Amino acid sequence: MAFSIKGIKVPHRKNTAGTEVKRMVIENTVTLPMVMHIGAPAVPVIKAGDEVSIGTLVAKAGDGISSPIYSSVSGNVVGISDVVISNGRKVPAIKIDSDGKNTVDENIAAPVITDKATLINAIKDSGVVGLGGAGFPTYVKFNTDKAIDYLIVNCAECEPYITSDTYTMLERADEMAYAIDVILKYIDVKKVIIGIEKNKRTAIAKMKELASKNSKISVKVLPSVYPTGGEKVLVYRTTGRVIKEGKLPADVGCIVCNCTTLATLGNYFKTGMPLVEKCVTVDGSAIQNPQNVIVPIGIAIKDVFEFTGGFKSEVGKVIYGGPMMGISVPSMDEPVLKQTNALLALNEKDSKQGEETACIQCGTCVRNCPFGINVIELARSYEKGEYDKLEKYGLGICMECGCCAYNCPANRPLVQLHKLAKISLREWKEKEGNA
Repeated sequence: MAFSIKGIKVPHRKNTAGTEVKRMVIENTVTLPMVMHIGAPAVPVIKAGDEVSIGTLVAKAGDGISSPIYSSVSGNVVGISDVVISNGRKVPAIKIDSDGKNTVDENIAAPVITDKATLINAIKDSGVVGLGGAGFPTYVKFNTDKAIDYLIVNCAECEPYITSDTYTMLERADEMAYAIDVILKYIDVKKVIIGIEKNKRTAIAKMKELASKNSKISVKVLPSVYPTGGEKVLVYRTTGRVIKEGKLPADVGCIVCNCTTLATLGNYFKTGMPLVEKCVTVDGSAIQNPQNVIVPIGIAIKDVFEFTGGFKSEVGKVIYGGPMMGISVPSMDEPVLKQTNALLALNEKDSKQGEETACIQCGTCVRNCPFGINVIELARSYEKGEYDKLEKYGLGICMECGCCAYNCPANRPLVQLHKLAKISLREWKEKEGNA
């Protein structure tokens, strides 16, 4: 696997960096899908008519890898019904009418942590998943028997527009530090490396201040290029270690944790308040007033846009996350999810992609790929139905960062192609296995 040292340059457009963060207080209905994480759906433990408060458990973790879900408002449960989420999947969702009182559940209390097992249980009970956008249940990362040399704190935030992690670094450093202290107490980690892009000067100073209080913590200033925040790229650039295809960071002695994920854990360790709200960057060419907003999980994105002042032009596309790895939202009735770190509304002009033409074999996609994947042959194999060749050309390494498509002169939708190729490969393997 050949890593690119440079990555690609993308416009930062960090319009909301350093702006005042506002908290959204609501009397609206929230919708909590049972899938806001990678893994099995959560299982509802409440029913229509039940009264809930902020922090009330409404769904327990399902079997296997999963994560519990808590009410983000006080009010009454309307019911449980199926909703279609942004990836097209139909899942159950709990709907709760807010009473506007913001009453906190009286059972909220800081967890008792005495060893690694109780630490893992606390992380699971917090409902925290990867808050940088991935949504992987955080407790699974720490629940490993492998020797861990490095805890790498992901502060890169390399996608355009998004600054919600920057808010965390500037305003929640104490919670980050508290989480790190608790983790180091019960998990044997030799070093903590905070990886942060060099363009975040104020945040770098804040992180260096945090690091100065613990000799195990250091700050690694990284190139301001995309996709520095990709897990495999970040591990390589902070430690020099390469995560091979099919392997995880723990296989090379590393755990990677987003800074907002850490801060949320720190708050839970201190107070017992689980994950019920998110700081979300609201930006894009159609947004009237770009800003960071703290919102309850489950609030409809149309309500968030209204809170920030609405639009200054016709909206062509709305995206969960950043423009490189984000997911297009089919409806503004969709809710803010646990892993939602940004809501982008783009105008009609910025929403349009150039007309797709035939591949000209220029190799730009290969040169821009951080892992050196042979994107040309990968695309050709998929389009010919030669699924047995997809892994040979690196499909399993692809993290769908979009570097290949970003500079493609033929405007080929290569990320979507890779997503479809992964589905086709999985189906082909299942068919071959059953043959």
